[in-house]
Amino acid sequence: QVQVLESGGGLVQPGGSLTLSCAASGNIFSIKEMGWYRQAPGVQRDFVALISEINMTDFIRDVKGRFLISRDDAKNTVYLQMNNLQPEDTAVYYCYQEILRWRDDYALRYWGQGTRVTVSS
Repeated sequence: QVQVLESGGGLVQPGGSLTLSCAASGNIFSIKEMGWYRQAPGVQRDFVALISEINMTDFIRDVKGRFLISRDDAKNTVYLQMNNLQPEDTAVYYCYQEILRWRDDYALRYWGQGTRVTVSS
């Protein structure tokens, strides 16, 4: 069994900051890629950022220079630091972790339950 749990969402004013966390637990041998998606009301879930096993990162253009992604492998956790938040960043944010379980041959993608971020004055 593997569980992925997110935290850190909330209400923030434009220009403010939030940091989201996503921790995995359970039967974990190693974790490959980690990342974040978001889903605004009425639209599809879109990629936001990822960090590879060797700490290479990628972001959508809209958040480059404002968002940072990092990982702590000792804690099986990925973070999304969001700065200078704008109303268009309002969405439910979902993390994922590509986890190789003990005795498995390949990694599977596990998703968090989502955490809501609202940017409003």
